Amino acid sequence: MGKITGFLEIDRHDRKYAPVSERLKGYGEFVIPLSEKDTKDQAARCMNCGIPNCHGTGSVEPGTPGCPVNNQIPDWNDLVYNGNWEEASRNLHSTNNFPEITGRICPAPCEASCTLNIDDNPVTIKTIECAIVDRAWQNGWLKPEIAAVKTGKKIAVVGSGPAGMACAQQLARAGHDVHVYEKFAKAGGLMRYGIPDFKMEKHVIDRRVAQMEAEGVTFHYNSPVGGTEPGAVDPAELMKTYDAVALTGGAEAGRDLPITGRELSGIHFAMDFLPQQNRRVSDEPQDGRPEILATGKHVVVIGGGDTGSDCIGTSFRQGALSVTQLEIMPAPPEHEDKAMTWPNWPLKMRTSSSQAEGARREFAVLTQTFTGEDGKVKKLNCVQVDDKFKPIPGSEFELQADLVLLAMGFVHPVHDGMLKTLGVDLDPRGNVRAALTDFQTSLPKVFAAGDMRRGQSLVVWAIREGRLCARSIDQFLMGTTNLPR
Repeated sequence: MGKITGFLEIDRHDRKYAPVSERLKGYGEFVIPLSEKDTKDQAARCMNCGIPNCHGTGSVEPGTPGCPVNNQIPDWNDLVYNGNWEEASRNLHSTNNFPEITGRICPAPCEASCTLNIDDNPVTIKTIECAIVDRAWQNGWLKPEIAAVKTGKKIAVVGSGPAGMACAQQLARAGHDVHVYEKFAKAGGLMRYGIPDFKMEKHVIDRRVAQMEAEGVTFHYNSPVGGTEPGAVDPAELMKTYDAVALTGGAEAGRDLPITGRELSGIHFAMDFLPQQNRRVSDEPQDGRPEILATGKHVVVIGGGDTGSDCIGTSFRQGALSVTQLEIMPAPPEHEDKAMTWPNWPLKMRTSSSQAEGARREFAVLTQTFTGEDGKVKKLNCVQVDDKFKPIPGSEFELQADLVLLAMGFVHPVHDGMLKTLGVDLDPRGNVRAALTDFQTSLPKVFAAGDMRRGQSLVVWAIREGRLCARSIDQFLMGTTNLPR
């Protein structure tokens, strides 16, 4: 505990955003970091609690409080306060392969679990985490960790999102020959193609990929596993060639809205819209699908979560005339009941940076039909719903729309292609069935982790599962493992 009375003497002070008028001019990150002094002051507020709920429980079950990767938060807060940044980086990386990613896009359940959050003043954990790793990169402390001894075992990791990258890096550091198969042109999964650059610029991923390549990881791009696309890899060949296979793709089957008018042009899944802009920013060729732009249009985003917010921010930067976000759930309370919720993640009103850029938000709204002209969407016919999601008579209304983006979440991994060819067992929700104890699927030497196993979730859960899956694979191949839990 760096400063015994820090939490009594120092107020919470977090990073700020650049003004809306400035940040809408481009796609760069707009978070303004704290100064070194301010970061140390914020670290001094940590109380090193007797029961540090911010750590997390070590469980991979949903609904547990704190940090899913079990970051040793009080330890690196103390190190930052005392100016030992390099040791803070070593501590941080002992539990989290990519803290520069979680420090930018994680919703920070650790802060919700902080004891100081009982009176709405948690330690700025996410900001301190990001400051540690950014300083580590700036000072050249993050060298490749090359295994001294090679095992001779070959492992295929299918999917290069956060679960796949974490799994691959851990296995390479254990001395295995790791090959990552990615269907797109670059690594990162939804971190690269779903998260807009204004939330996380992609050089953040590129430098980690370079580190992993130096550690011996081989990336195979434009290489979908299963299916009939050009360059597709036969899953049976992976089973023959490799000693173990890890399935770490995403839950990419988007939730649809099959109502009257769904066939009209101008209605798209969010994940058809967002990757296009990310490719434009990085000068990457498009995938051949028709261009989707919000420029000069009235945009309606259906879905109130993070993906919906990403659609809002991207639409404004493309020059949308207006953006309206619809959520079928009722408006949450402005403040949670701490006695009922803490240290768990509370349900309360939150406004993202993108929503604060001028979006109109409507709650408890059901879209009943789409109507259009000349085959193009023009209006949404909506109705207010009660707490049972039943339409309220007389509450019908219309919304003008030239572009509708469906951001209602993801139901499970795509089944056609790899999963169907492999014949791996699925759970009742359509995810790959794999045991929490060892991440093994119904097939010999095939493992699964991340969204492919648990369904749509957070990047921090994907990193956690990727690490645990790597440990299980190492144990499976070698009979013992030194990889951390």
